[in-house]
Amino acid sequence: MSDELQGRAAHIAAIRERAEAEMKAIGIDAAFIGTLVDTFYGRILAHPELGPVFDERLSGRWPEHMAKMKSFWSSVAFRNGAYGGKPVQAHLGVANMTPELFPKWLELFAATLDDIAPSPEAKAWFMATADRIARSLTLSLFYNPALDDPALKQA
Repeated sequence: MSDELQGRAAHIAAIRERAEAEMKAIGIDAAFIGTLVDTFYGRILAHPELGPVFDERLSGRWPEHMAKMKSFWSSVAFRNGAYGGKPVQAHLGVANMTPELFPKWLELFAATLDDIAPSPEAKAWFMATADRIARSLTLSLFYNPALDDPALKQA
């Protein structure tokens, strides 16, 4: 292996080790991520507005989705590359999804963390991350640059 590739591999390993240590310090491990995903999506399904949107999209594919979400959160928390999907593309064309559902998603996520997070730092980390994800998806899926047109704002 070339020196450049060895250096890059060492850098990636250091990033993962640092992320694992940071997560461990606030009580996050793979078991917690599994519990978080299982608990949160159980609540999603029971939610009167979010449940039907998710269930329509994922009907018959819930086990695969749950595994994918565990890989996603593991990848985000531990920087381990476990998730290789494309979140924006996965959410394109979801029937009945509106920007107004994202704050409800975040509220439910926060309530789940209130109940199960191992520390206030863990809740803060997951909420900050979820907020960034929600904002990114909202902008990617619903942003209309024409709304920023100064000519429209003066009207």
